Amino acid sequence: MTTLKAQLQEDLTAAIRNRDELRSSTIRLTLAAVTSEEVAGKAKRELSDADVLKVIAREAKKRREAAEAFDTAGRTDQAARERAEGEVLAEYLPKQLSDEELTAIVAAAVAESGATGPQAMGAVMKLVKPKVDGLAEGGRVAAAVKAALTG
Repeated sequence: MTTLKAQLQEDLTAAIRNRDELRSSTIRLTLAAVTSEEVAGKAKRELSDADVLKVIAREAKKRREAAEAFDTAGRTDQAARERAEGEVLAEYLPKQLSDEELTAIVAAAVAESGATGPQAMGAVMKLVKPKVDGLAEGGRVAAAVKAALTG
C-alpha cells in the first residue's frame, strides 16, 4: 500500500510527463507544504496519511480563500486558477458531507447532549467534531450547530 505522500510524488511525476502545468505546480506546492510540516519543530518526522490529509485540506482552504479574495478584487482570471488548483487538491481529500448529512449528525449531537441554547455550542461541537473531522470544514460545522441551537 502506498502512502498518500508517495501517491502525490507519483502524480507529480505523471503530471510533469504529461506537461500538465496546473496539476504539477499544485502538487509541487502541496509536497513543499508537507515537507515543511515534516521539518517543523525540534526534530524531523515522517507524517502519517492523516497528517498529510490535514496539510492537503489546509492547502485547499487557502485556495478557496484566495479565490474569494481575487473575486472581491475583480481578478477573475486569478480566482479561476485558484479554484482549479482547489479542484486538483479535492481529488486527494475524502468526499465532503452533504448539508443534509451534516444537519443529521448535528441534530443527533444536540439530542445526545441535551443542549438547549447557544451557550451550549461548545458541548455540542465537542461531540460533533470527532464525527465530521476531515469530512466537513469547521466553519460549516459551526454554522450548522449554531443554526440547530438557535433555530
